[in-house]
Amino acid sequence: MSEKSLLRRSIPFLLTIFIVVADQLSKAWIVANVPQGTMYASYLNDFISIWHVRNQAIGFSIGAGLPMVAKILLFIVLPLGILTFMVIFLLRTKELTGLQHWLSAALVGGGLGNIIDRIFREDWVVDFVSLRIYGLFGLERWPTFNVADSTVVVAGIALMLTVLFGGRSREKQKQSADGTD
Repeated sequence: MSEKSLLRRSIPFLLTIFIVVADQLSKAWIVANVPQGTMYASYLNDFISIWHVRNQAIGFSIGAGLPMVAKILLFIVLPLGILTFMVIFLLRTKELTGLQHWLSAALVGGGLGNIIDRIFREDWVVDFVSLRIYGLFGLERWPTFNVADSTVVVAGIALMLTVLFGGRSREKQKQSADGTD
């Protein structure tokens, strides 16, 4: 792989860094300014509220009752392995479009944001955004989330849509133009 090619594939990881920094700064602000378990503010007639809560599991508190060893394996070790694989794949592959590289880098950033919490914060992941969903799915409020969670969901959905309905990678376009597809 040429240095130019590696550099081009590395640039989306600037987004990874930005997401991790934004996620960690927002969580640090919440920890410093909002006592755990309390609401800081409510906006738009309580549609959005800012809380300081902790989650020792994953989305919707799935796995909260697992033993700590299982949590470490499932919520730290396994995700770190997956993210490591993703980074290596993204640096080597020619199969993804530029947009897919950027979306994948965003996924890595979101994943790292929460893994950092799981490793370095005593009560694990800091969540702070709560949305009122008016009984949708039988819930009055959506489970509280953070910047990393939002990034994983939005980038993940967008990435799936590009895979299902998106264009082809530059390499595939070049092969088609050369008649080698």
